[in-house]
Amino acid sequence: MESQSYFPVQPGVGVEENFLSLDDILLTHERLPVRTECTFPRLGFLDKSSDSQDITEGTKMELPLWLSKGLYERKRRVLSVEMPKVYREGWRTVFTADPNVVDLHKMGPYYYGLGSQLLHFDSPENPDIAQALLQTFIGRFRRTMDSSQNAYNEDTSALVERLDSLEKRLFKSGQSGLNGFQSWEKGQAAQLTASSLVLNYRKRKMMDVQS
Repeated sequence: MESQSYFPVQPGVGVEENFLSLDDILLTHERLPVRTECTFPRLGFLDKSSDSQDITEGTKMELPLWLSKGLYERKRRVLSVEMPKVYREGWRTVFTADPNVVDLHKMGPYYYGLGSQLLHFDSPENPDIAQALLQTFIGRFRRTMDSSQNAYNEDTSALVERLDSLEKRLFKSGQSGLNGFQSWEKGQAAQLTASSLVLNYRKRKMMDVQS
């Protein structure tokens, strides 16, 4: 029996990451524009544009998500996080008009994941960001899955290069299901099995009932 050196772990959902997931590890290294609200002694080396030994109050810089979340405090203003442009009102309007025209991978390979993480930081725009994430996902979901079902044994690189990492996993899952069905139709598979998405959904439903 073959054994895998690494078993894929699904990313977390919402404002908390799953640190066993490679996708979430990469996500936490996405950089955010921040503004310091106090002085950080002896941390000037983090600001490549300054020769100062300290990071002074009001300094604008970029920090990885994991560090921004670690330094952020709601009660004591240590730093404030600025919204990346793809989550601002101008781009939210574009997504509302037609989310399918946007190259999400070019905008950032973790559009949904990073957007969910931004809800960790207090902002009056959080409800609008959350709504934009949901509506963008819904607006692109059907096209993503339709494409995965109509590209049997074809080069799909052009189709998936515009997708966010979450959409790419959905696309791959859709293709896997289609390939399994095609094999079953040709008598190359003994039986059809439920996809991992269905099995995980059933497990969550059972846990909800037990709780």
